[in-house]
Amino acid sequence: MQDHIMRDGNTIPPIGLGTYGMDDVQAEVAVAEAIRRGYRLIDTAQNYRNEHGVGQAIQRCGVEREELFVTTKIPGRDHGFDTTINSVHKSLERLNVDYLDLCLIHWPNPSQNLYVPTWKALVRMQEEGKIRSIGVSNFLPEHIDRIVADSGVTPAVNQIELSPFYRQEELTQYNAQHAIITQCWSPLGRMKTLKNDAVFADIAQQLGVTPAQVALRWAVQQQMVPIPKSANLQRMEENIDVFTWELNPEQMKRITEYDKVAPCKGYNPLEHEEM
Repeated sequence: MQDHIMRDGNTIPPIGLGTYGMDDVQAEVAVAEAIRRGYRLIDTAQNYRNEHGVGQAIQRCGVEREELFVTTKIPGRDHGFDTTINSVHKSLERLNVDYLDLCLIHWPNPSQNLYVPTWKALVRMQEEGKIRSIGVSNFLPEHIDRIVADSGVTPAVNQIELSPFYRQEELTQYNAQHAIITQCWSPLGRMKTLKNDAVFADIAQQLGVTPAQVALRWAVQQQMVPIPKSANLQRMEENIDVFTWELNPEQMKRITEYDKVAPCKGYNPLEHEEM
């Protein structure tokens, strides 16, 4: 399980644990269990309202802080230069850490039109050592082009909704062309759809794995970083067990050219506002 090198020279683990939908208690338990099972990347956000629980797990897990990769995100209500700096300090306090490995702008929130000063604040916090890497989430090329033009700094990561059923090829190509790591939230799509899909069932049977493992391996094999969310211990173990085997070219092609579109969140970053 080899880390990726980001454009800023820092490294990021090739898979992580998502914590969306967990409260503090659930997050504390799930993160601690995940770390015991080999996870090193933990993804949270202020809007998940579980940073304190994640921080408790980090403090008690028995793994050195430097071995962990902790990500959080700036909510829309904190967009703006000074408010973003204050927001980062509050996250550091809730997580009980001295620095963040990665901090993302959660959504561009275009009607606010404050994601540029928000980005400049993250650049400042990176320069001060409070954040090691900075990035964005749910940003389109036009949003990224603008923050780069205004700051001269390109995001290390763009975290987007991405699964075999919602592939966002143009956006992932843009990320790759600009050496931006694509992180995948909701990398399994809808589990009911995945479990009942004949193509994934067939490939999983060929390899002796689960359909979910096939979907995660598909992302990993394209140098993307999936962050599946699970509090189930067996699924946690299955989700991280995608590095000792691989999909062959024919299997990759079957998935990449698959034309089935399944229900997804599909929020439009040009319209969606998350405060």
